[in-house]
Amino acid sequence: MRVLKRILLALLAVLLLLVAALAINTWRKGSRQIEVAPLPVLAVDEAGAAQRLAAAIRLRTISSHDQPELNRDQFLALHEQLQRDYPKVHGLMQREVVGGHSLLYRWQGSDPQAAPMLMLAHQDVVPIAPGTEAKWSEQPFAGTVKDGYVWGRGAWDNKSNLISQMEALEMLAASGFKPRRSIYLAFGADEEVGGLHGAAEIARLLRQRGVKLDFVIDEGLLITEGILKGLDKPAALIGIAEKGYLSVVLKVPATPGHSSLPPPKGTSAIAMMSAALKRLDDDQLPGGVRGIAREMFDVIAPEMQGFSRVALSNLWLFGPLVAKQLEQGAATNALMRTTTALTIVNAGNKDNVLPGEAQATVNFRLLPGDTQAQLLEHVKASLPPQGADKFELYTLPGSSEPSPVSPTDSAAYRRVATTLREVFPGTLVAPGLMTGATDSRHFAAIADHIFRFSPVRAKPEDLARFHGTNERIASANLAEMIRFYHRLVSEAAK
Repeated sequence: MRVLKRILLALLAVLLLLVAALAINTWRKGSRQIEVAPLPVLAVDEAGAAQRLAAAIRLRTISSHDQPELNRDQFLALHEQLQRDYPKVHGLMQREVVGGHSLLYRWQGSDPQAAPMLMLAHQDVVPIAPGTEAKWSEQPFAGTVKDGYVWGRGAWDNKSNLISQMEALEMLAASGFKPRRSIYLAFGADEEVGGLHGAAEIARLLRQRGVKLDFVIDEGLLITEGILKGLDKPAALIGIAEKGYLSVVLKVPATPGHSSLPPPKGTSAIAMMSAALKRLDDDQLPGGVRGIAREMFDVIAPEMQGFSRVALSNLWLFGPLVAKQLEQGAATNALMRTTTALTIVNAGNKDNVLPGEAQATVNFRLLPGDTQAQLLEHVKASLPPQGADKFELYTLPGSSEPSPVSPTDSAAYRRVATTLREVFPGTLVAPGLMTGATDSRHFAAIADHIFRFSPVRAKPEDLARFHGTNERIASANLAEMIRFYHRLVSEAAK
């Protein structure tokens, strides 16, 4: 009994020490939010801005990878609208047309030694998914302003950023603002199909001119509310990197023939391809709360409630549990690993004929730290032993390595974060990872500080609107976006 009592006392002591360690560690991790006073609300023409955005939405600036001149008249009409609606911007800023229909503006600063800043947005939009037109509450290209929202394709992605940037600069120009640091605007016309004619050409042009940017801000992560469990405040996540992109095509041949005489089990083209795809889907690349995800949760943890705060403040103990929980959500799972998505499969064209070939495409979004070469080796290792030597692999155009990670201990990051806290009082700010591709990746050679953030408010039910049905933005939020860019430029370029 005495021995058992000692063991129980020892276990109790260990438990108390563990609880104390968790409590102390949680308490020590205080808020890392920048303390600033909220700005007085800047008066903006909310109704007028909503109508100007609506007019831009009515122009069907749908881009095409194969037809760069598609909808040329719509892009030119948008250019004319910008010149008409923002005369002071066009009177002060040099304007160039690059790569067909993309626009580059420069407001020359007074100090040639100060590195310029660049704000990005894109003119083009994605098409409406066939068969979904009737599901829209308002016609997708009608540019309807109703019930406090501007409705239509591009309202969120990305004409709201474009219009709010122009609105902010028009206000600054009207006020007599004179920037010390030069200001660039770049409005690509093909972001939705890779940006090779727009942003990539603009970046190449600036590099040829010897331009080295202080920072870049492009579309990206949002001001979310109700998305992170245990967090009861809005959270603005600033993307400090974006994932890489790689699509691998797998092809495997087989002997065609009549379906009444199938080959041995597992040797048909479809069977071999199915085995390969199942292995790839089952053998997901390793994940974990590390890198940018770890930095994000380190910043957010002190702001959370209950057990969420304890767990995220003590990842040394709860890391596996947290990772398992995060893996259940598509967005949070993508933060933690290079993702594997089976996207296209083709084989056969008649029900009684064995196909002579099967083909599939697998899309990977690469976490910073992973490389395309590693992914190709992973795919090769996932091929089934039976017939592995028959597979042919190749990659599709448009691939990119993960972007460099922009440091958060920089003046540029602090300026963006401070502006957020000033314009959106009570909103938490943390670094994050952009899981999609943006035009900003083309500027990595001329900028060490690239941030992917849109000052757009989003709740869980809004996320399906992105590239989806009933895309819209609140006119009040559009006014906030104008205030954000107005403050950012007035402070960063003064």
